[in-house]
Amino acid sequence: MLNNKTILITGGTGSFGKCFTKYVLTHYNPKKIIIYSRDEFKQFLMANDLKEYASKLRFFIGDVRDKERLERAFEGVDYVIHAAAMKQVPACEYNPNEAIKTNIHGAQNVIDAALDKGVSKVVALSTDKAVNPVNLYGGTKLVSDKLFIAANAYAGNKDVSFSIVRYGNVAGSRGSVIPFFQNLINRGEEKLPITDYRMTRFWISLTQGVELVIKALEEAKGGETFISKIPSFKITDLAQAMLPGCEMPEVGIREGEKLHEIMVTVEDSMTTYEYDKHFIVYPQMVWSETKRPIPTGKKVEDGFSYSSDNNTEWLTIDEMKELLKEVDLEK
Repeated sequence: MLNNKTILITGGTGSFGKCFTKYVLTHYNPKKIIIYSRDEFKQFLMANDLKEYASKLRFFIGDVRDKERLERAFEGVDYVIHAAAMKQVPACEYNPNEAIKTNIHGAQNVIDAALDKGVSKVVALSTDKAVNPVNLYGGTKLVSDKLFIAANAYAGNKDVSFSIVRYGNVAGSRGSVIPFFQNLINRGEEKLPITDYRMTRFWISLTQGVELVIKALEEAKGGETFISKIPSFKITDLAQAMLPGCEMPEVGIREGEKLHEIMVTVEDSMTTYEYDKHFIVYPQMVWSETKRPIPTGKKVEDGFSYSSDNNTEWLTIDEMKELLKEVDLEK
């Protein structure tokens, strides 16, 4: 599927981009992987880290806000993975116009460049925060998701599909709870603050996220949203897994924070199908009978929802202790 293909990753020096690049280079034989991002220093570090694959890698300085630069970068590209975004909730709240320019206008620029330059597949990374959004970041990602789904209507006879992959915070990623707790532990703290004792989250590794994107590249016809089946955990259990016996003062939920991660809403259940290791939310609109995605899974019941608090699979404290050994905390 990815052999002899040219792949471009927007925001490619981020945690997902680095993991995706390493995974593809070790499991496939791509023609070329283009890293498209704004930070030349991060590109320098990534190039050094992957210098054994230098002949397969290209690094483009560019911003998704710059449509002309995107069009130049998309020349000869087969697949695009759109991972670039402003993701920090407080930064988006304080700089709403900047979040809109990157997450919404940037998404439209990626779509337009892909349509104009003959890209065959585009997969955009979404987030649980786009589902019933309560903060600006989630709101911009909801609009982005809608843009990528509707982009299939503009493809016409072009052989191109746009699809979405949705998951929550990756275990160990910047801004998530694991590195926050670990920093407190490293400082010798004996208490780990909990915003709300009821809080739950999904557990997904970077590799699982990468594998879901590859599945979307392989299977998507256009307009689908792919969601992994992954276990849930309680934040209080995570604290005990990281610092057994610690005190856990409840400090109150933060602005824009949710109690639970929601991946599939009740409203989405009408077009959601279940597979062995994932769900797919299919588009309600049909743009072309020849490209129409045909579900082969099991239709979920009306009223179904998939949230970290109503999951059927839960991690125990001991299981999290084992998983934590594999978490690579981002610097």
